[in-house]
Amino acid sequence: MNAAWAGLAAGFSLIIAIGAQNAFVIRQGLARNQVGIVVLICALSDALLIAAGVGGLGAIIQALPWLLAVLRWGGVAYLTWFGIKTLRAVFKSEQLDSDGSPAALTLRQAVITCLIMTWLNPHVYLDTVIFLGSIANQFADAKWWFAFGAASASVIWFTGIGYGAKAASRLLSKPVFWKVLDSVIAAMMFALAGLLAFAKL
Repeated sequence: MNAAWAGLAAGFSLIIAIGAQNAFVIRQGLARNQVGIVVLICALSDALLIAAGVGGLGAIIQALPWLLAVLRWGGVAYLTWFGIKTLRAVFKSEQLDSDGSPAALTLRQAVITCLIMTWLNPHVYLDTVIFLGSIANQFADAKWWFAFGAASASVIWFTGIGYGAKAASRLLSKPVFWKVLDSVIAAMMFALAGLLAFAKL
C-alpha cells in the first residue's frame, strides 16, 4: 500500500496546478452544466493515461518527438480558439441565460471540449504517461498500486472542484461575476497557449 500512497501524493502534486482542464471543470461546475460527464471524462482520461504510462507507452512517446509536436500545436490552436470564444462572451450579454449564468453547453459540446483539452495537451502526456509512468515502474511488482493511487488523486480532485464549484455557484450568479471569470479564463487560455508554443518539451 505504500506504493498507492506514493501514487496518490504524486498525482495530487501534478494535478493541483490550475491549467486549462481544471479551469474548464471549475467553470462547468459554477455554471451547473454537464458537471458529471466532465468530471468523469477528466478522471477516466487520467486513469487511462497513467495506466498507459505504467504499461510502457512513455518510451514510445519519447521515441516519437513529432507526436508531441502535433499535440503541442493542436493544443495551441485550441487554447487560442477557446480563449477568443470565452473573451467574446465577456462582451455579449446574450451569452448569459436569464439567471445570469453563461449559456449552457450541450452534452456534445461539453464532451468534445473536455476531450480536446485533455488529449491535445502534450503536458498531460509528459505528466501522466512519462513522469508518473517512470516513477511507477520503480515500484516493480507494486507499480499498479502506484497507478491506482495516482488515478485516485484525479478522481478526488476533479470530483472536488467540479461539485465544489457547483455547490458554490448559487452564491455567484450575478452576470458581472461571469464576465470577470470569463476574462480571467480567457487570459489564462492565451497565456497557456503562449507557454505551450514556446516551451521546450
